[in-house]
Amino acid sequence: MNSRLHISLPLFVALVSVVFAIPLALVGARVAVASDSGVILMYHRFGEDAYPSTSVTVEQLDSHIEELLAGAYTVLPLSEMVDSIRKGVPVPDRAVAITVDDAYASLYETGWPKLRDAGLPFTVFVATRAIDAGLSGYMSWDQIRELHDAGVEIGSQTVTHLHMADADYETNLAELSDSSARLEAELGKKPRFVAYPYGEASSEAIQAAFEAGYEIGFGQHSGVLFQQADFMYLPRYPINMNYGGLDRFRRVINTLPLAVADLTPTNPKLLENPPVFGFTVADPSGIPFGLACYHSQFGKVERMEVLGKRRVELRFDQVFPPGRNRINCTAPGPSARWRWFGMQYYVPE
Repeated sequence: MNSRLHISLPLFVALVSVVFAIPLALVGARVAVASDSGVILMYHRFGEDAYPSTSVTVEQLDSHIEELLAGAYTVLPLSEMVDSIRKGVPVPDRAVAITVDDAYASLYETGWPKLRDAGLPFTVFVATRAIDAGLSGYMSWDQIRELHDAGVEIGSQTVTHLHMADADYETNLAELSDSSARLEAELGKKPRFVAYPYGEASSEAIQAAFEAGYEIGFGQHSGVLFQQADFMYLPRYPINMNYGGLDRFRRVINTLPLAVADLTPTNPKLLENPPVFGFTVADPSGIPFGLACYHSQFGKVERMEVLGKRRVELRFDQVFPPGRNRINCTAPGPSARWRWFGMQYYVPE
């Protein structure tokens, strides 16, 4: 008697669906494997070639949209991504969210029509004074309402787009509260999200955002969203003409988290310069093979100390220069993907 069990293909698919809790509708050429992380992209302008550090070309945007629609990715509304990951609810592997800062007119004229026609959700962060003043190059309240009514999520970027890390607590609280009130007055809904202008924040600025009623805050440092991340200072990958080539775009939207805990220093405003930067790798198996860290001004950090199985600390011989300083730590991951953790520190003048 043949001891092998013969299972028909339909029965096999049904068993797989039960065991792995995958809906039958997803069994096919591509299965959206569950994941506990996601990538957030940050755009500003579209087709404004005079601003290469904040704009993408129309051709770049078209290539990004084509890649996102190619089948390997799931573009989620920002609120769905952050709420799911924070609660431990799985999202599809290679989940991506799109954000756009500053509400420039080129979003309404160029970016939105393309994203809308592709069916890709996105979130816009608005600094309200430029809109109230009707400044040239920015969207109007009517246009922002049109996006909002079409399902686009709207977040705050303060009133004046100030350098929050240089401002005192009372100024930041007023900026955040007044911006929230203006957005609620125009759109009928208080914003849940805030993007710190220039990605510059401090512990006091983050506390002011929380006090003003914001639930989630976003910076401009590279990295991947994971459940243990600081949800009041989440990473986003900046996309612009200089860093908007398709090869780099593919690399970014395929990144995996380098999940860390016990980060030091936690304050994005640097009070000790140079700092003793360190973190504990959350994975119990320890530090991933090939881990390397880079400073935006100094390049690869050679003085990396490993303490025990999971603690990594970096030592710097030079003080960080005034302004924004970024540290990125990466390691090779599975399937030619990269694990990534990043942090931005602001040094006052």
